[in-house]
Amino acid sequence: MSKRSKRYEYYETLEVNKDTFIHEIPEIGLKTMSGPDDPKPSIRIVDGRIVEMDNKPDQEFDLIDKFIAKYAIDPDMAEEAMAVDSLEFARKIIDINVPRSEIVRFTAGMTPAKLVEIVSYLNPVEIMMAVQKMRTRKTPANQAHVCNRKDDPALLAADAAVAALTGFDEIETTVGVSRHALSTALGILIGSQIGRQGVLTQCSVEELLELSIGMRGFTTYAETLSVYGTEKVFQYGDDSPWSKMFLTSAYLSRGIKNRFTSGSGSEALMGEAEGKSMLYLEARCIAIIRGAGCQGVQNGGIDCVYISSALPSGHYVTMAENLIAMLWDLECASGCDGIWSGSKTRNAAHMLPWIITGTDYIHSGFGATSIMDNMFGGAGFNVQDLDDEIAIQRDFKVDATLKSLTEEEHIQVRSKAARAIQILCEELDLPRYTDEQIEKVIYAHSSDDIDRNMNDNIRMSEEIIKNNITLVDLLSAFLKAGENEIAEQLLGFIKQRIAGDYLQTAAIFKKGMKCLSAVNDNNDYAGPGTGYRLGKERWEEIKDIRQAISPDDLIKAQSLEENSKGALEMVLEEVDIVSKENKLYEVVIGISPAFGKALNKTLSDLYVGDVIYEILAGIEEEGINARIIRVENSTDLGMIGSIASKLSGSGVAIGIQSKGTTVIQHKDLPPLDNLELFSIAPLLTLDKYRKIGKNAALYAKGKCPSTVPVSWNDEMLVFRTRAFPKVVMLQQVEEESVDPEKGCTELKAHFNRRR
Repeated sequence: MSKRSKRYEYYETLEVNKDTFIHEIPEIGLKTMSGPDDPKPSIRIVDGRIVEMDNKPDQEFDLIDKFIAKYAIDPDMAEEAMAVDSLEFARKIIDINVPRSEIVRFTAGMTPAKLVEIVSYLNPVEIMMAVQKMRTRKTPANQAHVCNRKDDPALLAADAAVAALTGFDEIETTVGVSRHALSTALGILIGSQIGRQGVLTQCSVEELLELSIGMRGFTTYAETLSVYGTEKVFQYGDDSPWSKMFLTSAYLSRGIKNRFTSGSGSEALMGEAEGKSMLYLEARCIAIIRGAGCQGVQNGGIDCVYISSALPSGHYVTMAENLIAMLWDLECASGCDGIWSGSKTRNAAHMLPWIITGTDYIHSGFGATSIMDNMFGGAGFNVQDLDDEIAIQRDFKVDATLKSLTEEEHIQVRSKAARAIQILCEELDLPRYTDEQIEKVIYAHSSDDIDRNMNDNIRMSEEIIKNNITLVDLLSAFLKAGENEIAEQLLGFIKQRIAGDYLQTAAIFKKGMKCLSAVNDNNDYAGPGTGYRLGKERWEEIKDIRQAISPDDLIKAQSLEENSKGALEMVLEEVDIVSKENKLYEVVIGISPAFGKALNKTLSDLYVGDVIYEILAGIEEEGINARIIRVENSTDLGMIGSIASKLSGSGVAIGIQSKGTTVIQHKDLPPLDNLELFSIAPLLTLDKYRKIGKNAALYAKGKCPSTVPVSWNDEMLVFRTRAFPKVVMLQQVEEESVDPEKGCTELKAHFNRRR
């Protein structure tokens, strides 16, 4: 093409068109579902042993098939479960009259291919309906990532405290340098318990190191045990389903809650998908997890989400794999942590179904730090998106477990957590923090804002190993320092570790260290009015975001004191009763009842005195006289302009409301017609108001000027949507200022000072 379409040139600048989209290549596993070599569901049992599964005889079983057949499928239920019609069973999953317990009784005997066939009958809306019933725990929860590039324990503690107070029930960290693992785990443990007692924490590192950190009491759960859907990919990691089973037993036997990690696309990435679809291979992974006796899984794309996002029905499959985990009665962290797309719209679409339905963990790692400090390679949602997610809760009246913090609360909890690390370093003779370093941590946004030497962090971890410091030592150090409250919070966790209640499926702690899990908070959804519902107290908390304003806040912002500091001050003096003067060359400015009285700021954040000054200046530039009247009995802009025009010797008037909406009117035109209308106040600047005055004067002189141009752009259109809620409250103030018995009052403007 020799000439390009400007629209298509524009398309190329959009973030969504910078994403990678690929056609399906089924033979190498680049197909989300219905792969060419996906097996049909089947089962045959002889003497209580599975001898055929998904059209493969046991002589051909690979190590994954053997593990699934032996540990993941209930042979006593299998023949009955596999005989059910898949479409009918899919309908039962979303039928509110069929209890969850009945569904999981059957799925215990189903093979991976059978569950894939069943969920394939459900569309995305039906999957969301199913999730609402099938998630294991009734109460939803959320998980955060707290990391930083400098692996700084005080900064980790401060960020973890904020995340915990915000409402995240689990906090996960990792490191840039493996030697920092112990001090990093210590940082989020202390910070999380100061933010809210009972938040579970983990440090994602090499498995032996991670287990040893947990045994010291620095962490309480792990979720980085990866499993794969083909034998060769497992072997690349020198692993097997049996080794993973042994490892999960090691964690659980030492009081460390555990779930596995899987997700569509890993086999294709490793070049060993065997011509099978992502959904089928992920179903095999979930079967391994079930067979290993693990509590659950974080899946839904995870690390390979970038592959599924490039393929047709990619998000559908991440939804379907989450549902399969729930159908097999596993705790599910639904995987909204990977960056799905460079497009904010696509990224939000990836998360929205789960925030609406609620899952055991909506995110398996919301980046509760700046994206550059998220050592997991960033996340789809990071601290810059936190207010968005809190607002979405409010929009849909759903619970993502989060609450809005004031700036004071944010600073206070960061201060307490950072200073706790400083105290700990002093009591345990670890590399110390200066008061100046702690001050920077308290007010920091990212690790760029702090100046601790990373060698101190390395030495801190080395000292923890050398002196064999455990959770008990931390507790003792705080008691010695007189920090009894922090010590009590840590002691509470030691008690819970002995009790072991949080080793149950989907366990979290809520207020008062109350443990909720699939055992004592089982999902009892059975249609409207059942399952998890927002209580009044929680709904009030969700509604009360810090950005929300009340009419009182708006009135305060509109006060003369708030709007005349350092600016031009206008005083409107009442003069003689309004009459029509015989002045052909004049323009009357009609203002609304509250203009310059109760209301002093327009929607474009301009002081009304500045607005009137500029309009008058524009009129005077053309040598025309101007008068000001207040229309006392109407707030309608058309009526204000019409009344003012009939009192104008030239028949030309300007009508203006307190919020800044303006009209140029002529006496011969009906109220809803006009010479020029400026209906979107947020688009108006002082320069535009001066031109409005100038144009009105030109009309009064009998000329026909060019209309005042108003620039429209994306930012201004967004500004318009943000202004409308304020308009409702401003209009109420205008209405309260109306005096129906009064007609008009003529005013004289006095300007005492200017900028």
